[in-house]
Amino acid sequence: MKLGKVVLISALFLSLGMGLYAKGGAQQIRMATGGNTGTYYAFGSAVGQILSDKTGVAVTIQSTGASKANIQLIAAGEVELAIVQNDVMDYAYRGVDLFNGEKITDFTTMAALYAEVCQVVANSAAGIRSVEDLKGKNVSVGDAGSGTEFNARQIMEAYGLTFDDINKQNLSFGASADALRDNKIDAFFCVAGAPTTAIVDLAIGKDVVVLDIDDAHAVRLKQKYPFYTQFPIPAGSYRGQSAAVKTVAVKATFIVSNKLSEDTVYRLTKTLIESKAEIETAHAKGSELSSAYAVEGISVPFHPGAEKYFREIGALK
Repeated sequence: MKLGKVVLISALFLSLGMGLYAKGGAQQIRMATGGNTGTYYAFGSAVGQILSDKTGVAVTIQSTGASKANIQLIAAGEVELAIVQNDVMDYAYRGVDLFNGEKITDFTTMAALYAEVCQVVANSAAGIRSVEDLKGKNVSVGDAGSGTEFNARQIMEAYGLTFDDINKQNLSFGASADALRDNKIDAFFCVAGAPTTAIVDLAIGKDVVVLDIDDAHAVRLKQKYPFYTQFPIPAGSYRGQSAAVKTVAVKATFIVSNKLSEDTVYRLTKTLIESKAEIETAHAKGSELSSAYAVEGISVPFHPGAEKYFREIGALK
């Protein structure tokens, strides 16, 4: 099935208001991803096609506002499968921080997928060379209520800054890149697999710099928020990036609705892990898939179907 057909079928199912089953009895699952210029959407589209082809479950794709919105969509019964940051799902499950007072437990974990890299992109002409230099600048911190906005707040906190220290804007990755290209903002936060399409496209025609989060500040950040890991963006990931950039990352993770059956989630999980070669061919982030990575650093319980598979192969004890 062609990718364009997957997206077209998604729109058709949604417009008809169909649930878990399409005509003819074929099971249909709706996957929430992110903005259509981000890694969630591209990766989810690639994986959705492979899962559909190999399991017979028709996985359809939705472009969304990413992590927080995706968790709320599962809770509302609007989707059954979603990609989210592992820190955001932790907040939701415990009802803290980004979800303060809104505890959501309608979902469980399927598998961690790849590193979600925290990238701070600045206009080279703006004289910004450190997160500290964002003070007084026009900065986009991601969609309002998104995981990116929360990561931006935490990273700035590690540098002694708050949102009151910047001229804050809430723009998606694509809109942020467009605004920086047009000199409407000086910098933006982007949390996604690196390299990120929106940044790659921006750097083709605009001189930009991706800021380091040095060891000292990364350690300070991890002491308060242990779900972060340090991560190097390899040299050459973006035009003009001659050296590796030190930064931090969280994990992109598949979560599923508790309403999905054990058998369905077992088949999806098994196919996901055992289709690494095909997924990597379809999207570079597939190279990070592994059974060990899939279960590490996960604080929300696994769905019984995913747990069954990971115990069978020894990834969970």
